[in-house]
Amino acid sequence: MPASNLQPSTYQPTTVYIKPTTGFAALNLGDLSRYRELIWFMIWRDIKVRYKQTLLGAAWAVIQPVMTMLVFEFLFHRVAKVPIDGNVPSPLFSFAALLPWGLFSTALNSASRSLTSNNSMITKTYFPRLVLPMASVLGGMVDFAIAFVILIGMMFYYRVMPGWTALWAVPAFLLLSIISALGVALWLSAINVQYRDVAHALPFLTQFWMFATPIAYSSKVISEQWQIVYALNPMAGVVNGFRWALLGIGNGPDLLVAVSAGISFIILLTGLVYFKNMERTFADTI
Repeated sequence: MPASNLQPSTYQPTTVYIKPTTGFAALNLGDLSRYRELIWFMIWRDIKVRYKQTLLGAAWAVIQPVMTMLVFEFLFHRVAKVPIDGNVPSPLFSFAALLPWGLFSTALNSASRSLTSNNSMITKTYFPRLVLPMASVLGGMVDFAIAFVILIGMMFYYRVMPGWTALWAVPAFLLLSIISALGVALWLSAINVQYRDVAHALPFLTQFWMFATPIAYSSKVISEQWQIVYALNPMAGVVNGFRWALLGIGNGPDLLVAVSAGISFIILLTGLVYFKNMERTFADTI
């Protein structure tokens, strides 16, 4: 083309100012909906890995809470004579509390390692890192469902029937248990990327937290002046709520349950903020 036919470009450059989002918009929780298929895939993968090459497979979801219940029954209820609420049998009293606690402890153990055990995914491809701890927490629902069937069988055996409130109360307190587990898991998984001490401290933390939760004993053994402080443990409200919903023990949702629920939401919100702030460093640090 002759040089005389060339026309000067009329294109004007456009400057785009990129500003980081602030507040809750920075969490980008909408990405979870777009990557929902990845969440389901990670849940299914975690379940298969958990029982891969095991002799008993999913039976461990029943063996673990049953064996713990037997230990509690012997030490706390036969030897130490620790009082319990209501007229329900002590094995049922303990097992009903071990279900939400099992979901919580399993989530902590698996979700705290979810980032470091998937380092190849984090360093090679983009996806919301929140998918990994969330999938680990939700994967524990399978164990919960299996153990819940055993609980229903025990309730039939002991002739303890729940009321109609269980239809909404059990899902509500189950959701509260998931919220508590996810909130703590977000903190631990993000910290574990930078400080691997979490793997060493977690067994002690889990054991301490279990005995600080009214699983083998009634929360009424705590004096009245310390009840509010005791309710700062989010799992205390969850356990008491499960017993009320299924066994009719207690007065239902009260101030103590409300305090535990509030702490659960605070842990979740602060965990989300901390996780998202640290997310940009995961690929470089891991």
